[in-house]
Amino acid sequence: MTFSTVFLITIFMLAFVFSAIGIKILIKKNGEFSGTCASQSPFLNNEGESCGLCGAKPEEKCKNKEA
Repeated sequence: MTFSTVFLITIFMLAFVFSAIGIKILIKKNGEFSGTCASQSPFLNNEGESCGLCGAKPEEKCKNKEA
């Protein structure tokens, strides 16, 4: 494969991802993503610390109403 072919494939894939995220925002209620604290993910919180945003511990539900 030449550089230009790989470059065009990469640009196409990035455009697809960004358009898919945009469509998801348009379809979701109020254009917001549902989410939780990073403390809920064992990959992001190896030490069991509480959330820096809302203070929830890993075993608790997110206390932030926006997340």
